[in-house]
Amino acid sequence: MPKPSDIRIVEAALSFEAVPYRAPLKFGGRTIDRSTLVNVEVSVEGRRGHGASGFGSMPVGNVELANGYPDFGHPIEIAYQISAEYPHQAKSLSQRLKLAEEIPLLAQLVAASAFDAALHDAYGRANDANSYDLLSSKQMNDDLSIYLDAQFKGEFLDKYTLRKPKDKMPLYHLVGALDPLTDAEVKTHIGDGLPESLAAWIKADGLTHLKIKLAGDNLDWDIDRVLAIDKVAAEANAARGVKAWFYSCDFNEKCASANYVVDFLTRIKKKNAAAYDRIQYIEQPTHRDLKAHPEKMHDAAKLKPIVIDESLVDYETLLLAREQGYSGAALKACKGQTDSLLLAAAAQKFGLFLCVQDLTCPGASFLQSASLAARIPSTAAVEGNARQYCPAASKPWAKKYPNLFKVTDGEVATGALNKIGLGF
Repeated sequence: MPKPSDIRIVEAALSFEAVPYRAPLKFGGRTIDRSTLVNVEVSVEGRRGHGASGFGSMPVGNVELANGYPDFGHPIEIAYQISAEYPHQAKSLSQRLKLAEEIPLLAQLVAASAFDAALHDAYGRANDANSYDLLSSKQMNDDLSIYLDAQFKGEFLDKYTLRKPKDKMPLYHLVGALDPLTDAEVKTHIGDGLPESLAAWIKADGLTHLKIKLAGDNLDWDIDRVLAIDKVAAEANAARGVKAWFYSCDFNEKCASANYVVDFLTRIKKKNAAAYDRIQYIEQPTHRDLKAHPEKMHDAAKLKPIVIDESLVDYETLLLAREQGYSGAALKACKGQTDSLLLAAAAQKFGLFLCVQDLTCPGASFLQSASLAARIPSTAAVEGNARQYCPAASKPWAKKYPNLFKVTDGEVATGALNKIGLGF
């Protein structure tokens, strides 16, 4: 049944913003030194005729389909129905641009994510409420079985989200493959007043969670890198009197097989049991195409949670990942607010380890990511690395939310994300 809280899209508009990096970021064999933000503003109208606008930002976007959508509804159903047209539009665009291959689904989700965020933001503003408080049967026109399967009959997203954001959350700091670990390793000083080595970042921000980018095709290098990082972290934390800190290890699909992960963890544990214990989870070790490159992760998952990331594009891939032994899922706002909420519900029902990661998201895109993490009960931490590589893009938002862009004792103050719309 239609709800009085339903909205319809009046207009969606986008703009582009260049984001240069203060330092290069290397991961998955690639090095990047700049990106582009797509900022989307969505104007909506409620059933009572009142209007509101929402804002979404993400590194790429798409609004053509949105401007042609005529119906009232909840943002979950609007985004879900519009997304059914993504593959067709991607195919048409690929043909028009004469691309060698069609635009993949992951790229489609990222391209539409700023619009998706703006839609949820506008919905909350149209109803003068936080968007996370509008996820029950009182607002949603369909239960989760429509979007997932019969296991979710009679359930709505309010069951899998919090009514108040977590007050604080640990922040995962990225250690890229090129990042210097000590001041002595810094070859060219940036000189902008920010830390330039891992040791300096730990001291400045009190870091307790480090995301380590690894090669995946050089086992000795990967092991040595983790142990070197652990040595630097141990020295820095000893000086601060900190006894507990954690790592995640991201191979960005570069491992040839699940056996690489088992060997990596086994050798780390043999060389340094404390460093092994600090590894919280392993992220997407092998190829993202789970059908074309099936790998059994069961043995690796007995050692540490193995988290699906690039592979996770819909509910079907989540189910397939479970069959193949993956024991966790990475949520990313850059894949869309709607899909993130739906997959978070499924992951919780199946008892999977959950984390929230970003795509070097500055400004509003980071706040959306942090807000998502703060509203999902079982998320361990939130990643935020734009402050390391492109902090200038966050300055307008940092003035409004200083404690979300300033890390204190390794944490950010997510409790501030309690405003209407997406929380900020």
